[in-house]
Amino acid sequence: MDAIAILDVDGTLVDTNYHHALAWHRALHAHQQAVQMWRIHRHIGMGGDKIVAALTSEEVEERDGDAIRAAEADAYGELIGEVEPMAGARELIEALREEGATVILASSAKQEEVDHYLDLLDARDLVDGWTSADDVEETKPAADLVTVALEKGGGGPALLIGDSTWDVKAASAAGVATLAVLTGGFSEEELREAGAFEVLESIAELANWPRQRRAEALSYSSSNGPRS
Repeated sequence: MDAIAILDVDGTLVDTNYHHALAWHRALHAHQQAVQMWRIHRHIGMGGDKIVAALTSEEVEERDGDAIRAAEADAYGELIGEVEPMAGARELIEALREEGATVILASSAKQEEVDHYLDLLDARDLVDGWTSADDVEETKPAADLVTVALEKGGGGPALLIGDSTWDVKAASAAGVATLAVLTGGFSEEELREAGAFEVLESIAELANWPRQRRAEALSYSSSNGPRS
């Protein structure tokens, strides 16, 4: 298996999407922005630099965007201790490495959050690299995060494994195929419409696939679309 497996972290390897939705809900309401939780959830996976304007307005972003993001960070900091790894997450990383893939964890979270997830997954010495907010100028659905992950993986055929439509759109913008999982709360139809070529229930399902089937999914990356 000669490919780069780019693994999204939030909502894919660690069960954080609903914690983030709650944190954004608290932050927005603290700044008199009464955005309902279901609308916030639809935007989880979008970068923090874009989500305030998407949920409110450019005027609110200009006036209060930084303060809302700071409040979200504080609110999420109170919840991060409750975050658990997705079932099968470490097992999938181990399988991909054993099968010859280069494994890059792709996150635009703050470095301290990424460090927490690396420790939670006990993956610091297992993966080939990872990204954080420090590595990207523009967050998902822009291609920056996937492009940086490709560079950290040495370039070549790659496959993104993610949980949100924003993951799929970012990968597509970088010319990378996506295998999606349902753990982010987006439907199979939404993920396929965004461009995912395969949708599974969870990371555990992918970890339990026979080796040959995983290899076939990784090989999809070498024959579909432009690659960096």
